[in-house]
Amino acid sequence: MAGGPTYWDYLRLDRLLTLQGGLEESADELLPDELLFVVTHQTYELWFSVVLRSLRIARDALAAPHVAEELVPEVVHHLRRVNTIFRLAVQQWDVIETMTPQGFLDFRDKLIPASGFQSFQLREIEIVMGLGDKARVRYGGVDPLRHIEESARDNAGGALARARIAAARKEMSLLHALDEWLYRTPIQGSSPDDPGDDKVVDGFLAAYLERMDETIDASLARLLATLDVKDEPSMRGRFEQTRGAARRFLLALDDGGATDRRLQRIRAAALFIESYRAVPLLAWPRVLLDAIIEMEQQFIVFRQRHARMVERMIGRRVGTGGSGGVDYLDETAKMRVFSDLWAIRTVLLPQGRVPALENPAFYGFRV
Repeated sequence: MAGGPTYWDYLRLDRLLTLQGGLEESADELLPDELLFVVTHQTYELWFSVVLRSLRIARDALAAPHVAEELVPEVVHHLRRVNTIFRLAVQQWDVIETMTPQGFLDFRDKLIPASGFQSFQLREIEIVMGLGDKARVRYGGVDPLRHIEESARDNAGGALARARIAAARKEMSLLHALDEWLYRTPIQGSSPDDPGDDKVVDGFLAAYLERMDETIDASLARLLATLDVKDEPSMRGRFEQTRGAARRFLLALDDGGATDRRLQRIRAAALFIESYRAVPLLAWPRVLLDAIIEMEQQFIVFRQRHARMVERMIGRRVGTGGSGGVDYLDETAKMRVFSDLWAIRTVLLPQGRVPALENPAFYGFRV
């Protein structure tokens, strides 16, 4: 091209600006609010494509057999980009809310039976993150992925939706890659392949649980001493329930009392990173875990904000795709992918009560 590309060439504006017509031939045929609705949701899909790219880069880095220390900041960089996009996505609902309810109702019926529920990129994000089929909220009793497959028409969009979902389901998830990385994390200087590693992990958890018991007992005693507790047995029961749940979680005990050693080590590693977050070798791993928690938090906030926007616009009507509308959206905000990282927050101890770090030189600065 003589003179090099132009701005509009680089962004392909001649094509991009012809794609806002919705079901009409041209955006000129849309109501102003409908044009806003189309542009906002197209923008979401463009951002979702960047989220997916960043998630896959982070996942691929963590999935390597050995993750070099200097690579962890790069993983964090891409996760932070995802977090920033999710925060922006939350703010975009403000633009949608410049519509009035009546303004939305003027064109809403044109969407039936289409629904944001059919955003295959949103489902792809869930899959790449690691949301399991059992954890996904059903849509009228049907798995959303199956609903997309069944509603995908024999056209380019439907073929793309089916292909993208099918491909994503064959990939390793970020959750799986994270668990593999955590499993290899040295605990008290010991790695999984080291002799006696199980004993080291058991020792760390035993010491931690002992300190946790002391902390729970102290909290209960302080509560009983400072509050007029009417039902002391009930109060003690709640503390014991917390103690038992924490123990079962950290020891990875099933209903029969058997331990899943692999899961136990993964949870112990996450706890170890969080507990000794100030030591140099664990500084970036701790930031990585924080970034993942923030990522899921922002995704949850996005879902919650979506639900409140829909409630503001249409109340408790049935969704255009036949879902329960707001009720369905509220249920999706309860889904968790990185549930173990959230659960770790329940068992964290104050820094002054954490057991002493063994082999501190292993986690110090290396020159």
